[in-house]
Amino acid sequence: MHRDGPPHPAGTHGPATIAELADRLRLFAEERDWQQFHTPKNLAMALSGEVGELLAELQWLTPQESARVMVDPVAGGRVRAEMGDVMIYLVRLADVLGIDLVQAATDKLTDAARRYPVERVRGSAAKALDT
Repeated sequence: MHRDGPPHPAGTHGPATIAELADRLRLFAEERDWQQFHTPKNLAMALSGEVGELLAELQWLTPQESARVMVDPVAGGRVRAEMGDVMIYLVRLADVLGIDLVQAATDKLTDAARRYPVERVRGSAAKALDT
């Protein structure tokens, strides 16, 4: 996948679910015979690179500037594009590995709620003691 990604079919706004996005990305790769390059290692490396590009967009901003980045149409557009790239590679990697991203995130949130009970961590950024 490249920054531009596949265009939306006429009259649509794109996939409505992660599963639909995964299907569309799979088809996009198959049509171009790119699945041969979409190994877990390559996709994870591409994902890491895109996260780095997202970080670069925010790197020298103050916390306040970063919170308002989407107000600037140019900077906000770059952040949005980088987030799109991150999503594309994450969804493609999950599809190749057979991972349900929503379930994986739900499981992580359940574990985080156990590890970080409200009464113990409210207002604190301290790391959990048990992992």
